[in-house]
Amino acid sequence: MALGGNALIRKGEEGTIEQQFRNLAVPIRQIARLSREYKMIITHGNGPQVGALLLQQESCPLVPKLPLEILVAQTQGWIGYMIESTLDSQLMDLGIEFTPIVSLISYVVVDEKDPSFLNPSKPIGPAYRKKKDAPSGYPVMKTAKGYRRAVVSPKPITIVEKREIKKLIDQDFIVICCGGGGIPVIREGRTFFGVDAVIDKDLASAKLAEEIGVDIFLIATDVPGAAIYHASAKEKFLRKMSVMQARRYMAKGHFPPGSMGPKIEACLQYITSGGKRAVITSIEAIERAVAGTAGTEIAGMIDR
Repeated sequence: MALGGNALIRKGEEGTIEQQFRNLAVPIRQIARLSREYKMIITHGNGPQVGALLLQQESCPLVPKLPLEILVAQTQGWIGYMIESTLDSQLMDLGIEFTPIVSLISYVVVDEKDPSFLNPSKPIGPAYRKKKDAPSGYPVMKTAKGYRRAVVSPKPITIVEKREIKKLIDQDFIVICCGGGGIPVIREGRTFFGVDAVIDKDLASAKLAEEIGVDIFLIATDVPGAAIYHASAKEKFLRKMSVMQARRYMAKGHFPPGSMGPKIEACLQYITSGGKRAVITSIEAIERAVAGTAGTEIAGMIDR
């Protein structure tokens, strides 16, 4: 279950802690109910939150600035606490006295020669109506929500703690991990070094799903699913796509980077690596998507 940063902060909101806890109850209530039937791994985004931390530290010159890898680690702890405490409350409301839950600080290995280091492509922080309103110091990119800061976002190679996560799942823990795409690190021998970047959480989640061998890979976001001709009179949401169809739509530009593109790419990565079901759905329709009655499902179907 990959929750977007918008699971906590909705469009037009300031992003107060009260708002984030209230918004989080919607997906977590469904996850609590699903946990009675499924073993669960929860991953989450951090785009709005890590961008907010960046702005906060830039507003005070008296405090040493922290690199993005450290801010990602901070959001893993922050959002992991919010998810874990909300989930624990929802489970108790269902009459479930005890379920082991753990939030795991996660490293994700990236390639120091990844070409994305030369082309920042990951939007973070708040959206601005005009490009000139965005803070200086980082590139700015246009997204469906407005202009946002863009940071380096290398592709994930492997999840360092995949074995630990698998063992915890086998012991019936609900695991919260790979927050914000994981802490990006490069490997030199047996040593890891953090890098100044933010990994796309959907791609990191797909890599984890592949390495753990999950049965259902679900991405929860702020739209009902993937659509062609998005935001036009011809807009059409898709219930099912084959891998070939998804690739054709992507090649035609229907799934832009910075929004639906990484989600489709993550689903394709998972399915082509041998995964069973990949679904993109709205935060409100998680249970129905698992049941097969909502969202966009991508499978390795033969085109007819």
